[in-house]
Amino acid sequence: MTDPNAVDADASGDQQGGDDATDPSKSDIPREVVDEVERLTRLERTAVDENEVEAYENRSDELLDEHDFTSRIRNEDGDDVLVLHPEEWHEDGVIRTDRIEDIDRAVEIPLEGAESPDDWEAVDEHNRDLVAAVRADHGDVHGDNAAMLADFAGNHYAKPMDELTGDELAEFRTEYVVRNAWPSEKQQNVLAESIELVFEAATEPVPKRQF
Repeated sequence: MTDPNAVDADASGDQQGGDDATDPSKSDIPREVVDEVERLTRLERTAVDENEVEAYENRSDELLDEHDFTSRIRNEDGDDVLVLHPEEWHEDGVIRTDRIEDIDRAVEIPLEGAESPDDWEAVDEHNRDLVAAVRADHGDVHGDNAAMLADFAGNHYAKPMDELTGDELAEFRTEYVVRNAWPSEKQQNVLAESIELVFEAATEPVPKRQF
């Protein structure tokens, strides 16, 4: 007899949260962990070497285990979505809907960026190189801000951060940083300068409209 409260974890049944189960700021899992798991998942999907794939998967599992979360990929209308949700929702490979008290504890992340997902690894490497350059030339506070921008550009737009538009930078400053990133007071005080330093490191002009 089928348990009406059990949903196959490999099916699309965990969509009962709809769009409400997508905001990491409402979940139990820290934003930086979500960003890193997303980054590792994208690397895993583009890796060719099996050892690399396993290493990315294992590191992702370790991070999620620290917060009693699990992950899976769900295909939704032809696009893959990374789903993170509490381990306690599972039993023997199925999601127990009777155990879900708050759907906002889950996080859903579309893995199809604005650019080709196949290029994501190269984009991430480019962004991390810029982070390293800013950190080396201007110190850790600006470096940490550059890393925060790299996470935003790569994970949300799958594009080099020096190609972000004014509107996208405005989204980063007024939404992403405020809701998800939790920068220190020092970081907040120099955020605008950090963005300029990222574009300077890339020898690209800074978009004028950022609000």
